Order: sequence, then C-alpha cells, then structure tokens
Amino acid sequence: MSTDKLIEESKKYLMNTYNRYPVVFVKGRGMKLYDSDGKEYVDFLAGISVNNLGHCHPKVVVAIQKQAQKLMHVSNYYHIEPQIHLAKMLVQNSFADSVFFCNSGAEANEAAIKLARKYSKTNMGEQKYEIITAEGSFHGRTITTVTATGQPKYQKGFEPVTPGFKYVPFGDVSAVADAITDNTCAVMLEPIQAEGGVRIPPENYFRELKTLLDEKKLLLILDEVQTGMGRTGKLFAYEHYGVEPDIMTLAKALGGGAAIGAMLAKGKVAGAFSPGDHASTFGGNPLACAAGVASLDAILEDGWLLSSTLRMGEYLGKGLMNLKKKYPFVKDVRGRGLLIGMELDMDASDIVKDALKDGYVINCTMGNVLRFAPPLIVTMEEIEGLLETLDRIFEKRSPR
Repeated sequence: MSTDKLIEESKKYLMNTYNRYPVVFVKGRGMKLYDSDGKEYVDFLAGISVNNLGHCHPKVVVAIQKQAQKLMHVSNYYHIEPQIHLAKMLVQNSFADSVFFCNSGAEANEAAIKLARKYSKTNMGEQKYEIITAEGSFHGRTITTVTATGQPKYQKGFEPVTPGFKYVPFGDVSAVADAITDNTCAVMLEPIQAEGGVRIPPENYFRELKTLLDEKKLLLILDEVQTGMGRTGKLFAYEHYGVEPDIMTLAKALGGGAAIGAMLAKGKVAGAFSPGDHASTFGGNPLACAAGVASLDAILEDGWLLSSTLRMGEYLGKGLMNLKKKYPFVKDVRGRGLLIGMELDMDASDIVKDALKDGYVINCTMGNVLRFAPPLIVTMEEIEGLLETLDRIFEKRSPR
C-alpha cells in the first residue's frame, strides 16, 4: 500500500488524538528508521526514550521470539517465571525491595499514587491522602495521573479531575515545605522534567527535599518513566542526586520496545498492599517480562553503555552549545546524559519538520524546546550529522 493511502486510512480509521507527521515508519535497526518509501532516517527521539538500545536490539528480539513460542500470557493468579527474573534484577540493581508490574508509565504512576495513599492511611491516619507534585510535570494521561500532572492544558475538558493534588514550582524546597499540611502523604516528582522542557533541578534540591520529607514522615515518589533505564548515564537518575526514593516508577525503555511498566518500592511501603488492593491483567505478562530481562541485561552488560551515554551526552551537549553561541535565538541548552533540551525564543515545530525532511527524527516539547533523546548506542559520527543538519536549518532562520 502506498504511503499516501496508508495515511489516508490512518486519518479515516484512527481517532484524532495525535498531530502525526506525514511519515509511515515500517522498519528500524539500531539508530536507523526506514519509511514506507524506503527513505532512511537517523533517530534522535528513540520513540520518546523507549528504544534506549536502538531499534530491534538482537537480544530483545530473540527473547521475544523464544518466549512467544512458549507462553505469551497467563494470569497473575499464578507465578510467572520471566516476571520473577525481571523483578529480581530490578531489586538487585536499585533501592527497592519489591516490584509491581503493569503496562505503561501512567499505570505505574497510578499504582504509586494508590500505594502512597494506602501506606499513609494505614500508618498515619485516614486524613493522609494529598500528594504534592510540580508545576510543569507530566505523569500520564489517566484521569488521576493527568491531575497529578502540573500542566492545566492536559486537564482542560476533563474536569472534574481527581481531588487530592497540590502543585509547587519545580526545584523549590521551601515551596514544598509551605504546601505540606496534615493531609499530605507524599511528594511526586520527575528527576528531570522531560515533557516539561528538559528542566534540571538545582544541585542540592533532592537532598534537601529528602531531609524535609524524612522529618515530616512523608514519602518521596520518583517518576523515572523517561529518565530510567540508563537515559541519564546512570541506570536510574536518582543515583545522580545521592538520595533514594520510597517509590519509583518505570516504563518506556524497560521493555526495549515492548510495552511494560513497573512500580518499585521499599519493603515497609510495599507491605501496605495486600491481595486485592491492586492488579493488572496484562501486567508482568511473560512476553513483556522476557523483553524486559533482555533489555536490562543489555544495558548492564559490562557497563559500557552507561559510560558511553555520559560521553555521547557530553559530546552532543557541547555541539549544541556551539550552536547556541552562533545563533542568538537559542536561549539555553540543558540536560543530563542523553536527555537534552535546546530552548529557543520561537516556536520549534517547523524545525522538527525540517529535520525530518533531512532524515533526522527529533521533537519539540513545551512549544519551543527541541528535545534530543537518541538511543544510547548513538555515535559521534551520528551526532555530527545531526549538528550539521541543525546548523543548516538554523542558518536559514538567522537574521541577515
């Protein structure tokens, strides 16, 4: 079927919930994507931080193939071997003592919200239900996680939203302290606000915040749906800050491209859940967990990928900073590892379109922030190609 026909049928049969670009990708290998016309693209978005290992990583593909031949689904009424293996790997490589599996980041955050409330109500009183989140945050699209999201534009039209959330400026510990009441049970934050414009917190923010929360006996929930699984050069972004959360959520890159989410917690908190409190029919199914085991194993193997992520992130960041020096409409470059944002003083959507025409997949968030989140296997040569492309695109927009 031709590209035009595919796009025509897409518009006819799919609900209009995305502003889609006029491209149909049909194949991916490593850093490369190929559209239905055979054109090659270099991917600097990785399915929004999903394909951290690149497209169709051999370990993940083989794991899915082998598992699909044995068992794709069985109810969580029974013990599931790949689920057990993945949970063990996550616990052994994190702060957590146990794991709950689901299918997405939004579901993981829903589970975290429920666990925080259940733990707090059980241990500190029925009035403990309120959760503080940050302005500019993004935690998902369910009615509760969209309420947790500190951006009114995502809530508009879906009111009334779920009660029990407060919003404070990101990176301001004093604002958190002022927002705490007798009803507060937890603070839920992203280590880096990815959808919110790749915003980095002040250096000591999380240490000071954790001290405050420990004093108040409140929980810290970290949403690592986008920052986890090596994206920042550590397996989890909290490792950069010298603190451990009580609850953490994962999804996106956890399955190497397969849909899976996870909510991890320390033992005292996780113990608040008992059978019947929470569940997911497809959560932790054999197929997704086999992919997760292969993905995590590949990230951890020899440690080279995490160190490379730091090196390539520094290289990309320096290149973008050089463009900032050259073009006055570039306001800022910020990020950690291979999650980098370039803030412009204009709308960035046309730049994304121009880059796509030139064979580079990037995106923008918050309207004016170009976001770069390539697979962690990116090379210097591929980064150089992106920088040269951006330079050409920027040159056309530079005042003469």
